Amino acid sequence: MVQSLNTKSEYVDAATWFRGIPTYGKVLVGDKGFEFYSDNNPNDYVQIPWDEVTIVVADVYFGGKYIPRFKICTKKNGSFIFAARHVKPTLRAIRKHVPADNMRKALTIWQKIKRNFTRN
Repeated sequence: MVQSLNTKSEYVDAATWFRGIPTYGKVLVGDKGFEFYSDNNPNDYVQIPWDEVTIVVADVYFGGKYIPRFKICTKKNGSFIFAARHVKPTLRAIRKHVPADNMRKALTIWQKIKRNFTRN
């Protein structure tokens, strides 16, 4: 059994971790970090302490009415892409621990195309 990083759980939701193939499980936002535990395999989990998180990037569509997924970028271990059943409350729980200037919206497809043409 995996030992949890957190001492207190603030928010739990069903989620999907995208890493080649989707892994279904639970997301846990707690006082010391962000955790994902797989439903099928107890050894398949991610624990990210809050001091390791650099930015959180969310894909935002239709003026914030639809947020399909978010990405947590870390200092040492790269980035992790998650989709939760209720993304907005999950991001609100993460926002309590990550500074507001480190919460970002992802670029839209038009912003990416424009950036490719305006760069030298």
